Amino acid sequence: MGKRIYNILFNLHTVSGIVISVALYVIFFTGSFSFFRDDIVAWERSEQAIKKDYLPPNINAVLEHIDESYGLAGRDINLKTYYAERAIAVNLTPSKDSLASEKAKQSGFFYLDPVSFEEQSYAESYSLGEFLYRLHFFAQIYYPIGYYLSGFVAFFFLFAIITGVLVHWKKIVPNFYTFRPWAKLKTIWTDAHTALGILGLPFQFILAVTGAFFMLKALLIAPSVMTLYNGDQNQLYTDLEFNKPTYEFSQKKLSKLPNIEAYASKILAKWNHFNLNEISISNYGDANMQVTLNGLLDYTEKFNASGSINFKPESGETTILKDPYKPASYLDSVKNVMFRLHFGDYGGYFLRIVSFILGILSCVVIISGVLIWLVARDRKNLPEKKRLFYTRVARIYMAICLSMYPVTALTFIAVKVIQPAGQSFLYWVYFGSWLILSSYLILRKDLKYMSNFCLLSGSILGFLIPLANGIFSNSWFWEQFALGRIQIAFIDIFWLVLALLSLFAFTKSKSSTKKTKTTNS
Repeated sequence: MGKRIYNILFNLHTVSGIVISVALYVIFFTGSFSFFRDDIVAWERSEQAIKKDYLPPNINAVLEHIDESYGLAGRDINLKTYYAERAIAVNLTPSKDSLASEKAKQSGFFYLDPVSFEEQSYAESYSLGEFLYRLHFFAQIYYPIGYYLSGFVAFFFLFAIITGVLVHWKKIVPNFYTFRPWAKLKTIWTDAHTALGILGLPFQFILAVTGAFFMLKALLIAPSVMTLYNGDQNQLYTDLEFNKPTYEFSQKKLSKLPNIEAYASKILAKWNHFNLNEISISNYGDANMQVTLNGLLDYTEKFNASGSINFKPESGETTILKDPYKPASYLDSVKNVMFRLHFGDYGGYFLRIVSFILGILSCVVIISGVLIWLVARDRKNLPEKKRLFYTRVARIYMAICLSMYPVTALTFIAVKVIQPAGQSFLYWVYFGSWLILSSYLILRKDLKYMSNFCLLSGSILGFLIPLANGIFSNSWFWEQFALGRIQIAFIDIFWLVLALLSLFAFTKSKSSTKKTKTTNS
């Protein structure tokens, strides 16, 4: 590689990295916690999921409850579990029956607890797990600005990865085995940036590609809509199987309402290890009523195996729409693989823990990149005004990023003290404490103090999280573990380990600071 090309790639890598560094740190930090989104929700509510992310067995009772409250005749109904939590999402379309009540002619969406039959709106059911998950793609910013922002950050991160590999290509192998903790500051951060960057390279590349795909897909498919579909967006969504099929309402009453649980039992007996996570009912109570059951085989059986079967209660006809034991279509393969690679939910706790570690290591790579950028510009030949500007930028970046650890730990405690927390409470606590702590650290003007303060305060708050859960929810992790409520116990144990590790890092950082002071004196 010529020197000119090398310099161009190096500058592109540096500029693209420093521009997106804070946003990318937020994405990776909250995204790392999002690998445990469902466990955080279960821990916050002290509700273990009934059957992972599958529908509960008492579907008939659920439908009877909804019918009593809203009236189901003539409606299209969708019951779905999006995550491994106890509540199920209920979506109701307006009734097509002209004789239906005014309430039945209104649409509805809510979450229903299949055990207590408590109903909650999206805002009421908003949890800390949902908050962190949404924050990792900036959903709190006005739609679709936040989505596009996170998508472009992922895209430029992919650009930074490629240019970084090209820049360091000849030195990747030797630098990976080189770490010089007693060298000058820039060398330490360079070694950490290179070694950890290479360790997490496949993980970061996968997340960058899939993240950009998810958030920018509307822009990516726009040319296809205009050229291949003549601007007909609905037809494209139908071909991509995002639109549900519609069935004509016959205006004739069904002779007898079907037993939906019997349908579920039939499909579970037919397909071993099949996980039912969605039931779609069209024209409820009508002669042309259609019941479609969707799900997938367990990942231990087959990685990509979507299944779908349709029942017509009036005629008794059964149609297999997708057989999970047959090879998946190209469309299903692409969609499912992209989602599974991004969420890392196909390998149990082991894969999610590994993904969390790689996500946090990616945060360290981002921080080390900022510090390399700062140290490289802390030169005496630069004007004082420029040096102060670079220092100020790095200080703001570091304060915003590092403060997320104690702020996240504080919010975990807050949702146990105030129950239920709700959307507005989470927004005020998290963003408010983040703003206050970031401002305080910026005013301190000491990068070493920032890291030590955040490590120590995060550790202390992390140790308090299991205590808060035990005191305010009467949920001690050893008792939950003994009862088999792994989701609830896991978060407490997770925070204890995380607090111990960050406390260890704090003690090492303090000891290195003392050695430096002793050497200088």
